[in-house]
Amino acid sequence: MTPALPTRYARSGEACIAYQVMGEGPLTLVNISGPASHLDLELENPLARRGYERLASFTRFIRFDRRGTGLSDPVERPPTLEQQMDDLHAVMDDVGVERAALFAGSDAGLGALFAATHPDRVSHLVLWGVATRVTDCRPETVEVILDAIDHWGTGGLLDGYAPGMRGDARYEDWWIRNERATCAPSMARKIAELNVQSDVNPILPTIRVPTLMLHRTGDRLVPVEVGKDVARRIPNARFVEIPGVNNYGWAGDWDTEVEPVVEAIEEFLTGSRRAAETDRVLATVVFTDIVDSTARAAELGDRRWRELLERHDAMVREQLERWRGREVKSVGDGFLATFDGPTRAVRCAQAVVETAEQLGLRVRTGVHAGECEVMGEDVGGIAVHIGARVAALAGGGEVLVSSTVRDLVAGSGIDFEDRGTHALKGVPGDWRLYRLDCRNPSFSAAAVDE
Repeated sequence: MTPALPTRYARSGEACIAYQVMGEGPLTLVNISGPASHLDLELENPLARRGYERLASFTRFIRFDRRGTGLSDPVERPPTLEQQMDDLHAVMDDVGVERAALFAGSDAGLGALFAATHPDRVSHLVLWGVATRVTDCRPETVEVILDAIDHWGTGGLLDGYAPGMRGDARYEDWWIRNERATCAPSMARKIAELNVQSDVNPILPTIRVPTLMLHRTGDRLVPVEVGKDVARRIPNARFVEIPGVNNYGWAGDWDTEVEPVVEAIEEFLTGSRRAAETDRVLATVVFTDIVDSTARAAELGDRRWRELLERHDAMVREQLERWRGREVKSVGDGFLATFDGPTRAVRCAQAVVETAEQLGLRVRTGVHAGECEVMGEDVGGIAVHIGARVAALAGGGEVLVSSTVRDLVAGSGIDFEDRGTHALKGVPGDWRLYRLDCRNPSFSAAAVDE
């Protein structure tokens, strides 16, 4: 479980507004999540946590829950934009911030209105995936969202805000818990009804602070053309497209869809984007993934599926410890791990496959060895991409390795079957792949550690 941050409360009229502070950078950036959020639950999303930590590496980063949502005081009706401006004032005053940059995602209203009304307190405005009125969103997606509100707490909003994450059982589980925690069903409907009535188009030309407009090219909620139009209406606003289909910022592939958001904000606020500190080392990467996880989750139901996932995760971590692997991160329904030796990596991969079968799960694994970029606790580079592509081609209960791994374990007693040459998406050239042959009695996942 990801540890929560200390939560403080700012008094705004009769309401207490919950907020959290991360980082100690020279700039202050206030995150306006909305229209509903939950400070603690959002940090359980690894992409959000990582994104916020990156923002906090060059700013004093402030997040808050709007009144009536999350950890802030409950209210009978959703706050007006004027009340929300008072709440933002209260949070900034409680922290002791005279002037800050604002980062507003999905909902343009509060950020745009505050920047236009109080330019003395706003240094920069960053808008992410916003429309200024509901009628500018895709009608079919709005219908999905309205239906989700009728069935609040079941995860239906995922199809509106982060459709690209459908099929990722861990993300779906987090989304459902977060959805339930942000606000009560009655408040969700009241917020939706208020948003339908809102239109901040008239105030856009009055915004005079430096503004950055970020938008995903394939956004399935707010068409990118709408984002471009919003940027054109704000004097001297800068518009940047980010790949992807998700309106929610902390969804999608980190390297191509999420980190570019952070990099664009950093460059806008500081004038430059820092290159990540990296070291390059030779490592063997192992990807694991549960086959047909969505079908199993539907078959078992949420509670039993979560329990099975927890047993699976504990098993994988036990094998990683045994074979001296290092867990890098969980990826969907599986793991990315690194090893300092390819033989241990292959034996660990097979041990995971065999033990998963005892749990009633089919796991596929891919193994590749190459030079990796080490960025703190994470790894990147072409070797990692190759490992992911190899795993994607493996079948259930199969350990698939690259020719590099096959050559490096020569003499270990491990045998392979030739699976032919394959084109790996995004990787130049053809790659010969091999399937681990477990029929050789000299191989055993239970062999003594080398």
